[in-house]
Amino acid sequence: MIVGAVSDIGLRREDNQDSMFASSDEEFPLFIVADGMGGHNAGDIASFMAVEGIVKYLKNFYDKLNSVKNIKTLIREAVEHVNKEIYLESFEVPEYYGMGTTITLAYIYKSKVFIGHVGDSRAYFIHNNEIKQITEDHTLVNELIKNGSITPAEAINHPQKNMITRAIGTSSNIEMDFYTIDIRKEDIFILCSDGLSNMVGEDNILEIVNKYNNCMNEICNSLVELAKTNGGKDNITVIGIKFDDEVLI
Repeated sequence: MIVGAVSDIGLRREDNQDSMFASSDEEFPLFIVADGMGGHNAGDIASFMAVEGIVKYLKNFYDKLNSVKNIKTLIREAVEHVNKEIYLESFEVPEYYGMGTTITLAYIYKSKVFIGHVGDSRAYFIHNNEIKQITEDHTLVNELIKNGSITPAEAINHPQKNMITRAIGTSSNIEMDFYTIDIRKEDIFILCSDGLSNMVGEDNILEIVNKYNNCMNEICNSLVELAKTNGGKDNITVIGIKFDDEVLI
């Protein structure tokens, strides 16, 4: 695998409420993007707790990450675990009340990527020079699009564009979307916070990926710079993964 990762404060925020994890160990191929809820207290605490908690949980059960069934179960358990931790912490510390975070994570096993997703961070899949958004945004605007109340064009500047309908830590129970994607040599995954996806369209992401090809760090840095050129309204976090082996662990 070729991996790149970067997180940037952007141009308009006073702090970075995004957190990420990009494994450098191909024996533990885990990647996570978390975007602390900027409209709530302590979003940076929530995103940090979520990433740290998921990494720790899965490492504790590393010896069981050896089958599709186990991986799916452990990812769900890890997300439920951190959701409960953050939710309880928000009541223990008054300044943390109401904090929450998105989570989009990917774990690679053999020739599959397993994705767990809550919120509006995203996973994109690039195969045969085509880009596809894998995850579905858990936002009010996306619900309005789905029920026909507004068009995708109207959603771009909708006043409630950033209203999340599902997040880690805001309730005692959490519903997580789960995706399994088959991968082949040369395929690319992009995980990102909405600081990228709100500022940079899919065509531009694909253009930058094609421009820098195998240099994933350059791809991630260029995507961040383009998001900033386009306004940089939020924190920007990007992880890029290119699969250079036909058969993965």
